[in-house]
Amino acid sequence: MIPPSERKKNSFTKSLKPSFGAEMKKYEELYAMFTNDGYTKELCEEYAEAFINNAKKPAADDIIQVASLYDKIYDNKSAAFYLEMLAEKKLGGDDRFNYCIEMLKAQSKLGRWRDAEDFRTENINFMQNTSQKKSISEQADMYIALALADCAAKRYRDAFKLMKFGYKPQGKNDTKLLDIMITGVYLIARSGETEGLEGAVESAHGCLKLFTEFEYRWSKKDYLSRIDKAAEGII
Repeated sequence: MIPPSERKKNSFTKSLKPSFGAEMKKYEELYAMFTNDGYTKELCEEYAEAFINNAKKPAADDIIQVASLYDKIYDNKSAAFYLEMLAEKKLGGDDRFNYCIEMLKAQSKLGRWRDAEDFRTENINFMQNTSQKKSISEQADMYIALALADCAAKRYRDAFKLMKFGYKPQGKNDTKLLDIMITGVYLIARSGETEGLEGAVESAHGCLKLFTEFEYRWSKKDYLSRIDKAAEGII
């Protein structure tokens, strides 16, 4: 969930609305919930209610962020439901790039591999071209989403190849490297290659042990849970 300061910086058009002050106050309340409790169903529902369900014209970035939050609590149906609101919208730039990533993830995790393939075919050129202007962390998000699509189609070899896109560790507290490793655990679990699963889980735990600090007090517990679930074929 992006910090309130970043939301303000990215919300020039929104800031012109008379309701902007009240909206920011509500967002700050939601962000406080997030920093205290992490990814919860209550957070998802309150965010969706305040900024989408009761909004005349929900902003694309709010819809995408709500979908991302539902993804984090493994509620892929709700994530896909909100993303469908943007299916006919003409998005551009960051919104379209982030929408593509979240939609690929949602469709793949729901097992809709044909839909995921069609969606990728339609948007891959845009995603690849846009990713060249993105940070390595954002590029990693794209490759993870593409790998999940291949995994849903049971093209495990292709999925593993995508995860070898050349990411280099960014220090001891590299959460994106951990995301990549957790995805690797998931891919192995889904492929049925049980011999490599234990090693992948150990590697993910080893990466987590290198961390000297965490952004939130609940982060370590959350990552441990994600590793366990990935080993069960859930991500």
